[in-house]
Amino acid sequence: MCNRVTSRVPAPKPVAREGPVQHGTCNNLLVMQSPLLWLFLAVVVSGCATARATPPPSSPPPPRAAVPAPSAPRPPAPGTEDFEQTGIASWYGRQHHGKRTASGEAYDMNDLTAAHRTLPLGTRVRVTNLDNGRSVDVRINDRGPFAGNRLIDVSYAAARRLGAIGAGVFRVGLKTLADQDTAADREPSSPR
Repeated sequence: MCNRVTSRVPAPKPVAREGPVQHGTCNNLLVMQSPLLWLFLAVVVSGCATARATPPPSSPPPPRAAVPAPSAPRPPAPGTEDFEQTGIASWYGRQHHGKRTASGEAYDMNDLTAAHRTLPLGTRVRVTNLDNGRSVDVRINDRGPFAGNRLIDVSYAAARRLGAIGAGVFRVGLKTLADQDTAADREPSSPR
């Protein structure tokens, strides 16, 4: 029911109608009192509004980040003929046994194999322990070592032949072999 106060002028006699008498403005007030309706209208109106901020036409484009100069090209892999190197070697064994190498084969700690950063996979190298003069021929089948300034990681079998099991790292000389035969790179089995 509308509680609106109207002027004191007597109103004409209302026509008999069913239900309470309401003014036209009172009907509008009933609609305005519905907060959900207002919220819905606000969402609809704001959802349809689009504000496009366009930069002024005279503004210069933002500065671009400086592009670093290209790095020096990577040196090519060394040729396998007459390749010699001297430096520090290490060996790896049981913790890597059975894991995949860069060549795709599983690492076998009993094979005479090694990891080198740049020599082509399959290259055969003579590794000489410079501390005791022992040598062993290995096949490069993996990449590394990636620790410090080491040249080569040899397998456990190769390290045993070089007499370097007790030492974690040791001084070596490397020389590629002209014969790239890959036969017999497995160390002979010891009797059990």
